[in-house]
Amino acid sequence: MNIIKERNKINRAIRKNKIIFLMAHKNLDLDALGSCIGMNQILKRKRKKSYIIIDDKEHEPGVEKILRELDGCIDIIRSEDIDEYKFEKDNKNLLIILDTNKKDLVQSEKALKKIENKLIIDHHELGKTTIKNAIIINDKKTSSTCEMITNLIEHYEVEIDSYYATILLAGIVLDTNNYTLNTSAETFYTSYYLTLLGASAKKVQYLLKQNIEEYTERQKLLSDIETINGNIAFTKATPNTQYRREDLAKVADTLLFFNNIEASFVIGKIGKDLIGLSARSLGSYDILKVLEKLGGGGDSVGGAASFENTTISKVEQELKKIIKEIGE
Repeated sequence: MNIIKERNKINRAIRKNKIIFLMAHKNLDLDALGSCIGMNQILKRKRKKSYIIIDDKEHEPGVEKILRELDGCIDIIRSEDIDEYKFEKDNKNLLIILDTNKKDLVQSEKALKKIENKLIIDHHELGKTTIKNAIIINDKKTSSTCEMITNLIEHYEVEIDSYYATILLAGIVLDTNNYTLNTSAETFYTSYYLTLLGASAKKVQYLLKQNIEEYTERQKLLSDIETINGNIAFTKATPNTQYRREDLAKVADTLLFFNNIEASFVIGKIGKDLIGLSARSLGSYDILKVLEKLGGGGDSVGGAASFENTTISKVEQELKKIIKEIGE
């Protein structure tokens, strides 16, 4: 599905509402934030008032840089303040959800209840926890939500600042892992178009720069890799080290660069009593089948799951058991 083919649905949803709220998934990354900012620029062109909902208390380095540099340039609110900004008639408010379609992954489930009209723009697979009662624009063949929003920007001929173009490009670079995953000719064209708008490859690298301490901690996860069935890479953290969800995801991405590896699974502690699992695939191995059996979600090339009040070893045992069952 090309998002331009669905533009009439988007146009109608925007046109009939007075105030528009934008929201992505928890633990914002550059694709999530970039698509929100890009959509914000489209709405400005359409003379619609919009607010970006961000409840995250901590941010990854690239997101932190953007929010700091754009302080005062875009309207950001917390979900607890939605009522203060809503239009007086409830049916004249619209919530646009970007880069996720799962109700348990959004910045705020309260926002889903407070705002009646919903529009989802996303590139991840739909699943059991996909938000209901919403207009869904979903294109899992597209590299990123930033690519989808850039297509709209080009279609509407929206003039955006070069820095906003750079943020959108950074979202594409992040989600494709430097154009190595889920990349098509359209992805390269979209990136080219963003450079025409002034996007800076040098600035993208600045946004993608990593914290050296976090990088060092992630490298520890690469010291004890094992393979399953010859084509699945697996690694786990020690119980006394806590990681962020995105750290596990980055390690899972890295594992795909090894010879003969088609999929990867990484397990680590992500909270006091919370174990996280991140999975990635080049496409030939359907990790979603594994993740769904573990109570997680995502799509055939990327996803995650989390487990409360258990141990890394128990999650590992269950993961390997399911992989074996599916293999048989």
